[in-house]
Amino acid sequence: MLKLNDAKEMVLRIVQHDPLFVVIQNTPPLEEILYNDDYLAQIEESNYYSTSDVASWFEITDAKLRYYIKPFEQYIFDNATISPNTNIRLNLSAILRLRMILLLKDKHRVKGLKLILGIDDNGQLIKHQITATTLDTDDLTNKVDVLGNVLQQMIQTGLFNIFPNEDHGALQVTFNQDFLAQKFQLLSSESTLQVEKVQKETAKLKQENDNLQRQISELQEDSVKDIVQKIRERHIENEIVSTLRTEALQQFSTENKAGLFTKIFRSSQIEMEKEQFVLSYISKHLEERLEIALNDYYGE
Repeated sequence: MLKLNDAKEMVLRIVQHDPLFVVIQNTPPLEEILYNDDYLAQIEESNYYSTSDVASWFEITDAKLRYYIKPFEQYIFDNATISPNTNIRLNLSAILRLRMILLLKDKHRVKGLKLILGIDDNGQLIKHQITATTLDTDDLTNKVDVLGNVLQQMIQTGLFNIFPNEDHGALQVTFNQDFLAQKFQLLSSESTLQVEKVQKETAKLKQENDNLQRQISELQEDSVKDIVQKIRERHIENEIVSTLRTEALQQFSTENKAGLFTKIFRSSQIEMEKEQFVLSYISKHLEERLEIALNDYYGE
């Protein structure tokens, strides 16, 4: 049985450069779930497992698991070609990728996860960004040198005054007001062409601000759409249950015809048998019908 540190080390080794893991790191509770799933204590990294095994670990149905596998096959299975007639088998890497999808699905939905992973409408990976979670010493040294050069150039422009702040024990940066005054004076004597250029840049910034406001409004609309979508899913399920009940009653009536005498003296028993038949029929067909209806609804 794996210890907690061993399980975390194993998971990190596999997912640390994954774009979905970068998103999960920004939500510590989800990251802890990823490290502490019970199945990690019993899984063998070299083995492959059925979808029913994985669904039971994640406490969802096999149909729902397959529903979330389908749009992300190339990502989950490392671009491997998956035949729809082949039983799906998942190794630890595929299971962890699928687990991250399930952890993020409520917040980002299928569309958002595809965008993060760079998957087009046909399920093809058009890009696969890899974000490292650590920097080696050479990279860090190089970045410090670059920042040092930037700071030196800022000082040389004369636009900033930099001096120690005795209260906070750090450097304080302020604008050089004299420098700004000179620049404003020069700006006032610039040609009309230069003034128009400034006006164009201002208009561009305003346009960008308007675009940002529109994006915020769209995000708010998406939240409303999510609620409507969940209501629609529940409505679809209710419609399917109603249809299955009607089918079951018709089938029971056809297969269990009885005479008037039998109906009178066995009416209670017949009603009980009918209800048992209906419940069994719905239980048998609901999952398959629901999966088909949801696939049609989402256009997958």
